[in-house]
Amino acid sequence: MATIVMDRIGRVFISPQQIRGVPRMLTEAAPSMPGTVRDTEVPYYFRERYVCTGYRPLNQNWRYYFLSLFQRHNETINVWTHLLAFLVLLVKFRQLGETVDFVGDPHSWPLLILLLSSLTYSAFSATAHLLGGKSELCHYFFFFLDYVGVAQYQYGSAVVHFYYAVDERLHGHVRGIFMPAAAALSCLSCLGCCYGKYCNHSLPPWVRKVCQVVPSALAYTWDSSPVAKRLVSWLTGGGGGDPAIAYHFGQVSFFLSCSFFFAFPVLERCFPGRCNFLGQSHQMFHVFLSCCTLCQIHASHLDYVGRRELYSRLHGSGEAAAFVGLYAATLAACVLIAAFMLRRAKKMLDIAAKSK
Repeated sequence: MATIVMDRIGRVFISPQQIRGVPRMLTEAAPSMPGTVRDTEVPYYFRERYVCTGYRPLNQNWRYYFLSLFQRHNETINVWTHLLAFLVLLVKFRQLGETVDFVGDPHSWPLLILLLSSLTYSAFSATAHLLGGKSELCHYFFFFLDYVGVAQYQYGSAVVHFYYAVDERLHGHVRGIFMPAAAALSCLSCLGCCYGKYCNHSLPPWVRKVCQVVPSALAYTWDSSPVAKRLVSWLTGGGGGDPAIAYHFGQVSFFLSCSFFFAFPVLERCFPGRCNFLGQSHQMFHVFLSCCTLCQIHASHLDYVGRRELYSRLHGSGEAAAFVGLYAATLAACVLIAAFMLRRAKKMLDIAAKSK
């Protein structure tokens, strides 16, 4: 009897050996899937510095790139980090939806914007890293889409910081300009990232980094100024017992960490040729950014619950609805920017193809 029970239990649960055998099973199920190639076999603007191999060949069918989610290549971890983050954020959204009235309470709408923008950027990022290797045009299309997601996440960060985290004194100074400036900086960040990617076909890699890092740094500095002032006040003894402070410290620390790994490929540089599949700085960037987002959502929720008297007094009737409208306008502007840059990229690729 015990033997029969154990046999049935063994059929129900998946063993670690079966999990480790999933890549082999997929390879057997799709034997036609080509292997990865070296950096010299893909266009040079596909290449990452110090990553020598693990690139997927171009111009395969869509099935190949979707199945490459389970293949070992140099984008696998980049896809999975933000795919898992998307699933975690989805669970967090569901949990908050059980206690927060996102429909009937206008004061919850900034938090809703942050949640939606977080889900969007993580989904767009995972999609770009999964499908951006299909062709040169797809590379531009999906990464421009990724930059749209990043820009609207910046707006989502700005609106929760201004709505929930701001103190009364700073609010009096920036009330009329904070969110319009945040929207403009989000659009500038989208333009800088798209332009940096577009120029990467003809200019050194550091130019792309400058175009992407400088606008994003300006946006982060402005968007996070209410949090920075609040942290300074707490450190100088003016904050009292604040349950959200630890999470605000966490989000700032994680963001500074992910910014460092985004700007400087230190791991690949220190171990050239050894980070082709695991250990890339961009992978660390994804991990730290996801942790930053989770801390930010938790801190904003605590502020939403604990600072209601303050933000209800600071933000007048209809202000939350205006921020939702500005969010939609910012998203539309970023989509137009990406579409414009994609058109330029397509023209550039057509000219390059005719000259061959």
